[in-house]
Amino acid sequence: MQKQETRGKVKQLKGRMKEAAGIVTGNRKLEDKGAKERSEGATQEKLGKARRKAGDLVRGIAESIEK
Repeated sequence: MQKQETRGKVKQLKGRMKEAAGIVTGNRKLEDKGAKERSEGATQEKLGKARRKAGDLVRGIAESIEK
């Protein structure tokens, strides 16, 4: 797992916590901020996965060329 994937997961978790806190307290601004952060985290995680898969593909091609 890449750092970017991990950071994305952490950001999603923080966003969920803020969103839940906003719902519980009735703070719409905090709820919206949490939803935005959760969404950004999901995007960051997906980007990290894509980068990892691209790296795996490049390594696989390099290994097959070496053979």
